[in-house]
Amino acid sequence: MTRAVIVDAGPLYAYIDADDTHHHRCAELLAGHDGTLIVPQLVITEVCHLVQTRLGTRAELLFLGDLASGAFSVEPVAAADWFRVIELVDTYRDFPLGTVDASVIACAERLGIGDVATLDHRHFRPMRPAHLPQFTLLP
Repeated sequence: MTRAVIVDAGPLYAYIDADDTHHHRCAELLAGHDGTLIVPQLVITEVCHLVQTRLGTRAELLFLGDLASGAFSVEPVAAADWFRVIELVDTYRDFPLGTVDASVIACAERLGIGDVATLDHRHFRPMRPAHLPQFTLLP
């Protein structure tokens, strides 16, 4: 059984930027995963900002095309997620854990998903999600 994966901004950016040191393994993960790739809505804003400022409009349009084609399942922030985001940002204020990363955690918890595609191990490795002991970080 193939599992769903929550996708953070890092792997999405790396798969878009062929010069990124993580490009090949992120592209392999995202293109080769035969389950659902779930992108929390706030992650899209972060990726678009990074792509636009670093790679330009053409690259951003290609990413938006991938979203429009259904390559990724976009998950909106549910009303209850905002309370969890607030709790996480407050709990990890000295870390610090930002809103986008907290929304990834809240989304994974709500959907009961343990696999997170991220390059940000510094923020996700120490997290203790509510639904399991720890996340499995990919790639």
